[in-house]
Amino acid sequence: MPFDYKKEYKEFYMPPKKPVITEIPSMNYLAVRGKGNPNDEEGEYKTAIGLLYGIAFTIKMSKKTDYRIDGYFDYVVPPLEGLWWQKDSDGIDYSRKDEFNWISMIRLPDFVTEKDFKWAIDEATRKKKTDFSKVEFFTYNEGLCVQCMHIGSYDSEPETVAAMNEYVKSMGYVIDINESRLHHEIYLSDPRKAAPEKLKTVIRHPIKKVDY
Repeated sequence: MPFDYKKEYKEFYMPPKKPVITEIPSMNYLAVRGKGNPNDEEGEYKTAIGLLYGIAFTIKMSKKTDYRIDGYFDYVVPPLEGLWWQKDSDGIDYSRKDEFNWISMIRLPDFVTEKDFKWAIDEATRKKKTDFSKVEFFTYNEGLCVQCMHIGSYDSEPETVAAMNEYVKSMGYVIDINESRLHHEIYLSDPRKAAPEKLKTVIRHPIKKVDY
């Protein structure tokens, strides 16, 4: 059976519905950066998702080409993720979606090197006749975080974030969102197929110990 990151690393992808503190290791991703409302049908976000999956599946299906990735094993493409921020804000204002900055991401298996990534960009560009130059090989090291499984629409996330903030405070930590540590979401449901109230989204925030 293909290796499934969600099942093998439940501590990262399947947290409980109550906040927990977790150490997140450095991981490599496919990433596309952009701005604007993710709900815009003609916006950058929709285009970015297509680019990410184009490269993700090119790497996964490399086993059917003449290119060989050292250490390759069959796997399920990990879920879509996103880092989000707004200028001059240390939080997220869901009423100002047009002001979103984001990095959309899909985790890469550890065996994928930058050389393999560059091959996939060239291969997908040649086969799909599409410009994949916006896709980058991105390493993100989050470190200590609080995370929680959010059930419901994306617009109802502030309720879960508030619970996370209260929990962190009670444990002697503070939220540590900054230019390099961002609001992080992992999308476990397809919004095209699941009702808004049933969407499953991992929400993750960086934290640090309170300095007295």
